[in-house]
Amino acid sequence: MKDQFFQYIQDLQKKIIAQLEAVDGKAKFIKDEWHREEGGGGLSCVLTDGAVFEKAGVNISKVYGELPETMQKALNVSSGKFFACGLSLVIHPTSPHIPTTHANWRYFEMYDQDGNVVDQWFGGGQDLTPYYLDENDVIHWHSVCKKSCDAHNDSFYPKYKQECDKYFWNTHREEARGVGGLFFDYLKPTEEMPVEKWYDFVTEVGNSFLEAYLPIVEKHKYDEYTAAQKEWQEIRRGRYVEFNLIHDRGTLFGLKTNGRIESILMSLPKHVQWHYNHQPETDSPEAKLLDVLMHPKEWI
Repeated sequence: MKDQFFQYIQDLQKKIIAQLEAVDGKAKFIKDEWHREEGGGGLSCVLTDGAVFEKAGVNISKVYGELPETMQKALNVSSGKFFACGLSLVIHPTSPHIPTTHANWRYFEMYDQDGNVVDQWFGGGQDLTPYYLDENDVIHWHSVCKKSCDAHNDSFYPKYKQECDKYFWNTHREEARGVGGLFFDYLKPTEEMPVEKWYDFVTEVGNSFLEAYLPIVEKHKYDEYTAAQKEWQEIRRGRYVEFNLIHDRGTLFGLKTNGRIESILMSLPKHVQWHYNHQPETDSPEAKLLDVLMHPKEWI
């Protein structure tokens, strides 16, 4: 399974990069292969200063070896041998009318001292972070998420949508990072859902990402915007940074397993602002967005 899934994310990385370059029409991804001393490595691919995308990263990694003690405690395990691979992407468009998006799909194995698999699971998801609320965009996004879930189990979408709303919550701000999507973790094999079926589900979600996101980009890529709207985007990006550095499990896992810093922090936007006690005007489009972020809703 680990070889099968790693091949999948390699292929998906190439597909997503090609599609993003075609939409941008200007910039190309730089490819940066790296190696981890303790075992494994990855390929980080980053685009900057494009016609549409200010910064985008599509990274894959495969790491293995002895699990650091800090992560043994976090996972509540005594065995220290592990394997993990995954694809992680973050896209920060230039226009404030195009949402930022994040997605990742990953697989994890734990071993006993003889190298036998003693635990395995999938995780991942995809979420959307708009700066101006276009409800039709959000409905489209969630419709694609629901379709990919319903192909496997009609209970998956409401469950993993709720998990997404719960996970991407800036507790110190009492607001969501965005308008959600899907989030799932510790998808372990059972009699009803063997590991092969979880693979089929997770890859279905991965394959749906471009269908969910690119139509939104194409819809807004030529929208005009003001300096004030750009400033609002950069203020909201500050909340994105706060979540990633304070709460995000993937970031913390990478840091605690001696991951590659440049790849881990790829998710941070190039331009961001923090204003003291910034408040949008009442009944403004900015205030409308905040209301949705503070009160997550059902979109479909």
